Amino acid sequence: MSITVRYFASVRESLGRGEDRIAAAGVASVADVWRHAAATPLPPRLLAAINQQHAGLDATVHDGDEVAFCDAGETYPYG
Repeated sequence: MSITVRYFASVRESLGRGEDRIAAAGVASVADVWRHAAATPLPPRLLAAINQQHAGLDATVHDGDEVAFCDAGETYPYG
């Protein structure tokens, strides 16, 4: 049971990686995904998507989801 986490643009550069896989247990929201995967404070202008659909930081995530993050000032990979 896991969640795939993808990072784009400056978020990818600041973390030094493009992808993580985290255990789904204990992860309820997009913000939880960030805290578990990135282990840094939430950036102020963070955009997120679940399975390539825009999502808020309070959106619910499930086992098998892909969660992606990008800075709001950059081109978002999912349009």
